[in-house]
Amino acid sequence: MIPYGKQDINSDDIDAVIDVLKSDFITQGPMVPAFEDAVKTHTGVKYALAANSATSALHIACLALGVGQGDIVWTSPISFVASANCALYCGADVDFVDIDEKTYNMCPIKLEEKLLSAQKAGKLPKVVIPVHLSGQSCDMEKIALLAKTYGFTIIEDASHAIGGKYKKQAIGNCRYSQITIFSFHPVKIITTAEGGMALTNDAALAEKMDLLRSHGITRDPRLINEASHGSWYYQQIELGFNYRMTDIQAALGLSQIKRLDQFVEKRQQLAQRYDEILTTLPVITPYQTHDSSSARHLYIIKIDNQKCSNSHRQIFEKMRDLEIGVNLHYIPIHMQPYYQKLGHKKGDFPIAEDYYAHAISIPLYTQLSHHQQDQVIAALKQAIN
Repeated sequence: MIPYGKQDINSDDIDAVIDVLKSDFITQGPMVPAFEDAVKTHTGVKYALAANSATSALHIACLALGVGQGDIVWTSPISFVASANCALYCGADVDFVDIDEKTYNMCPIKLEEKLLSAQKAGKLPKVVIPVHLSGQSCDMEKIALLAKTYGFTIIEDASHAIGGKYKKQAIGNCRYSQITIFSFHPVKIITTAEGGMALTNDAALAEKMDLLRSHGITRDPRLINEASHGSWYYQQIELGFNYRMTDIQAALGLSQIKRLDQFVEKRQQLAQRYDEILTTLPVITPYQTHDSSSARHLYIIKIDNQKCSNSHRQIFEKMRDLEIGVNLHYIPIHMQPYYQKLGHKKGDFPIAEDYYAHAISIPLYTQLSHHQQDQVIAALKQAIN
């Protein structure tokens, strides 16, 4: 089976992890801040806080921004459920903004239309979470302008996008947002096995997220409310969580980030080869905006059902039968049973639903050979016909 995505682990990565296992610190030691520093250097952001998953990072980001009961958070329906669940964890309500037909990211036009209606109804969102699907940035400049007009804050869910660029600058610099989130799951651009990171240029938000990822506990004399009892002393000043990344994970990430540019370049080369070869097939290949450079986490095609003898589902299942590990990113969140219990329903976001009826993620990862890529294309041709 050729998988849709796969980690790229070399001997340097393995040696980095072994070195930590032989060291005095395998959980909280020097590797976590070193990895955070490496991400700060790459993005140009001021603060980076590693977590045990991107979901955890999204959760503490929402909490740091004061999201709670009575608040509303908007995100894209085409994302993993964590992009919406993070707001529910805080007691807030969640709604969605339909996607752009070409990029599959949150549509700024639909966002503005929804904001106008929400303003009249007195139900503006506290936070909007645009999702950089496949590694291509949303139109953050337009979304940031809307944030100034309507008074919401922004969390960029860039789980797919480390190594990508927007307006020639690294995604993650928080120029257009209060907080950006990365994921380091094995199929992402770089991996820490499981892990995530929250980035910000705001010192107060960084301090808050730092507390929340580690039980709400601090030893900082500025934050505790009485004189220290001794060198052992700490205080819990928030209700936090055990969301910390380990030194084992961070060592892997620190090794991986050295090859980040190489990984992205290889993914872009493979994507360009797909673009060129797939022009003869009845599929829509990924659209790239002129002002962004995608990290190419995923390569999503849309099936033109009118030109295919087989259905979307038949093509998907036939490719699986042919040992091609295609996937579908994602089932629209508002169509999930849990979210339908909350009042969302099929028909609410028609562009997202149309996308779901046609989309297939075909294999794309750094170790994918041209021979394997040709196998994917041959299987796609067979499945279509």
